[in-house]
Amino acid sequence: MDKLKQIEAFVAVVEKGSLARAALEQNITPVMLGRRIDALEKRLGVKLMHRTTRHQTLTEQGNVFLEDCRKLLSDMEIAERNISEGRHKATGHLIVSAPASFGRQHVAPHAPGFLAANPDVQLSFNLTDQVIDLVREGYDLGIRIGGVIDPSFVAVRLAKNRRVVCGTPEYFERNGIPRTLDDLAQHNCLAFNLQGGQQRGWYFQQGGKPVTVRVQGNLDCNDGELLHRWACESLGLAWRSTWEIQAQLAEGSLITVLDDFALPDYDIMAVYLQQRHLPAKIRFFIDELKAIYAEPGYWTKPIAQRPASAAGTGTLQLPPSP
Repeated sequence: MDKLKQIEAFVAVVEKGSLARAALEQNITPVMLGRRIDALEKRLGVKLMHRTTRHQTLTEQGNVFLEDCRKLLSDMEIAERNISEGRHKATGHLIVSAPASFGRQHVAPHAPGFLAANPDVQLSFNLTDQVIDLVREGYDLGIRIGGVIDPSFVAVRLAKNRRVVCGTPEYFERNGIPRTLDDLAQHNCLAFNLQGGQQRGWYFQQGGKPVTVRVQGNLDCNDGELLHRWACESLGLAWRSTWEIQAQLAEGSLITVLDDFALPDYDIMAVYLQQRHLPAKIRFFIDELKAIYAEPGYWTKPIAQRPASAAGTGTLQLPPSP
């Protein structure tokens, strides 16, 4: 028999003054209620109350036990209420990891509005292009662009995205348009470099299979925003995400090439550890970003023209990028 039901039966009989009234409240028979109290006394090895057909009198041990039982039931009610409210009201400290450039442009700017709507949340960001171990580093949520997701995590798509090769009309007038992946060897490619100056390849698909192309050029760096700027200045070709260049594509200052070879799986995703009850702070933040990114024209607006979020009353922390 459930220990909690036994305790609830004991407290109910004391507070209602009779088995009949307590049984009516709990929607069971007086006999069943009496059996629960009998089982409780047998399990504890003590007599908690003297019962007759009309009266119940607590023993000395029953009096002591009653106060502990009331406190236990009260604590459980508070705990259940708190956890239930936590599923419907965002509270606590939300710690988010996001890629540096994307985080600066499309995540952190929306934090004030989120905090205004959820004043009981404290929000912290780590903006870095390094892949963070969310569990080991203590993060609630990671924003990822493409890549393989660990099966122990849940990935929610926030917006569609692709990686494309792009350049300005001026660059293509001077250097021609690449038609095949082999043609990239004849172009000045602005590559992302890794530690020690090693360049990261550009990834494509050809014939249904993934292909890596080692590109060459006279400029490379480890900052995506700088590569984007160099491409806009007609200094070479860049391999960039569509989220970053939509405004330039819309106005025609950048043009994509080799689209038939582009990988389709570079979506923008929110990633969090699988859990039975997702805290409201995580769920609400994901829903907020999805709604903002789905607004018509959001991605094609220049950064300066995107409306700033209203200031909130929560706490916003922006640790510097490593």
